[in-house]
Amino acid sequence: MSSLSRRRLLATTALALAAPAVARAQAWPTKQIRMIAPYPPGGGVDTVSRAFSEKMSPKLGQTIVVDNQPGAGATIGAAALQRSPADGYTLMVGSMVDYSIAPYFHQNLSFDMAKDFVPILEIGNGTIGVLVTPSLPVKNVQELIALAKSKPGQLSYASSGYGGLIHLNYEMLKQMTGAEMTHVPYKGTSFFQADLYEGRVQVSIDNVLAHLPHLAAGKVRCLAVTSKTRSPLLPDVPTMAEAGVPGFESATNYTLFAPKAVSADIQKKLNVLGSEVVGDADFRERMLKLGIVTVGGPQEEVQAKMPTEMKRWADVIQKGNIKPS
Repeated sequence: MSSLSRRRLLATTALALAAPAVARAQAWPTKQIRMIAPYPPGGGVDTVSRAFSEKMSPKLGQTIVVDNQPGAGATIGAAALQRSPADGYTLMVGSMVDYSIAPYFHQNLSFDMAKDFVPILEIGNGTIGVLVTPSLPVKNVQELIALAKSKPGQLSYASSGYGGLIHLNYEMLKQMTGAEMTHVPYKGTSFFQADLYEGRVQVSIDNVLAHLPHLAAGKVRCLAVTSKTRSPLLPDVPTMAEAGVPGFESATNYTLFAPKAVSADIQKKLNVLGSEVVGDADFRERMLKLGIVTVGGPQEEVQAKMPTEMKRWADVIQKGNIKPS
């Protein structure tokens, strides 16, 4: 056989071997897709999962069924994703922040976010604000920091639980500014709202959505938001950078994940169609009512963000010597 004939044979064989894989990628999806929501029905992650799936389903031509798998700080749902075949038929809307924090507070995790998951699309981020009781004699973040430093441990800080994002927001502020307060963990935001509004605790750095009607009524004040840019929900409230604490960033996060080994073609299709969903005016408006600012964009952007978030919260936990309670 001539060298030319041999090359032609090899090329033909390679094409034949590649054809089934190409056909499978082009055909996907051919059946129902499962969307894991690692929180209970009715919460933010569940609502985002359902709204996103509702818009995504007709674009893919298949039904997307939301599967709530709550518990253990969203790690039960993530473990279910890790066990799933990497065929594009099991996805998850979860939080990069949750899975950056999880290794430090949960023993014997069966998954590693960086090794087992691939982020497809950042759907959006919830707005977090520096909230203070109305009676506290401060007008801005710098005055709050100064007051806390002048009375170490005398101001109290409410969180929705030890080791959660709201707790770590305070730890990050303390590490960046030296503003030391007494941490008071509750079972959730709803459990500390009355205490915050009535001054039994003075400060929290929490998702503003639950507090919006009370902000409007003057029962609580927001000194700053922790996003890079001002929030459409509170356009007159400065960012932490504007308030004199550059580098302090935090947000509740909603990201579309798939198992790591899902094919590049499927990842690309999910990102492109998912970006169309995130760019939809009706979807954006629906999210904004939940306090969520949509993000979207190329997959490379959300992939670049994941190690940044992992390092941010690892640093806070390690510097604060925060151990499982």
